[in-house]
Amino acid sequence: MKASSLRSPSLLRRSLLALALAGSTGLSFAAGPTLLNVSYDVARELYKEINPAFQKQWKQQTGEDLTINQSHGGSSKQARSVLEGLEADVVTMNQSSDIDVLATRGKLLPEDWAKRLPNNSSPTTSVTVILVRKGNPKGIKDWADLAKPDISVVIPNPKVTGNGRYTYVAAWGSVLKAGGNAAQARELVQKMFANVPVFDGGGRAATTTFAQRNIGDALATFESEINLIKAEFGDNFDVVYPKSTILAENPVAVIDKVVDKKGTRKQAEAYLKFLYTDTAQEIAAKHQLRPRSPALLTKYAKDFPAVTTFTIDDYFGGWTKAQKEHFDDGAIYDQLLAAGRKK
Repeated sequence: MKASSLRSPSLLRRSLLALALAGSTGLSFAAGPTLLNVSYDVARELYKEINPAFQKQWKQQTGEDLTINQSHGGSSKQARSVLEGLEADVVTMNQSSDIDVLATRGKLLPEDWAKRLPNNSSPTTSVTVILVRKGNPKGIKDWADLAKPDISVVIPNPKVTGNGRYTYVAAWGSVLKAGGNAAQARELVQKMFANVPVFDGGGRAATTTFAQRNIGDALATFESEINLIKAEFGDNFDVVYPKSTILAENPVAVIDKVVDKKGTRKQAEAYLKFLYTDTAQEIAAKHQLRPRSPALLTKYAKDFPAVTTFTIDDYFGGWTKAQKEHFDDGAIYDQLLAAGRKK
């Protein structure tokens, strides 16, 4: 260290602290690369297990120590944060529209990002189900029951959460799947959302409202959340599989503009490819996410009951169209919410 640099007490203190930390930990100053995975709210526990598994494999393959940081929140809020400058190396969301916006509006990755990996770049799926109090005292069996006047249902805000939007399209699509029309679907969804006492900003917050604060007769959530809820809050709930529900795909993507700036493309791409391996698919199944692997789906068949599903493409023309027609400001969801409040 040059003598001139010692004239700054603060610089000297920082230098001595750095030397002390390096000596006490045995670490060199050259840190390995760091990835930031910006993800949706209820994927916290999944990546707590996925990340160490990939880090171990990456270390064995390359000798490189890799740090993976996580950011979780409502899916659309997370996408907005990335648009506003949060430097995500990868995003792992629960609906494609929140990645599409990063491509179309932010120009952060190509618009054909979904073609980069198998299954529309979605290594896992889930379904939207209904969680009820133990014994199902209100006799809830299907989406239509959530529209009854004596039912209180907890759903996170569809304006900012993928969880909430999936519930909306699950209920709407169930009417069409049963042979109903758009007017009937609209009526069901309007009544159902009029029964929501509080719109939380994420799936985890909605779970807390229902399971801890004991608000509501039912919680609409992903199948993948059920075991976590029971583990944290006890076996005080039953799960109801509706007659039909939405297939929720969980898309992932590398954010080109960030990884090229940071020089982390190879790590980021390997990380997402790892999600398709048997190791990661086993972890996903353990966390109640339906693996894409046919063999693992068969292996864990008892954990994933057969259910009639439809996709966002079947009845809504994809997430981009659904977003514009149903969830943009002033679109159908806002209209239904306003109409429900007037009654």
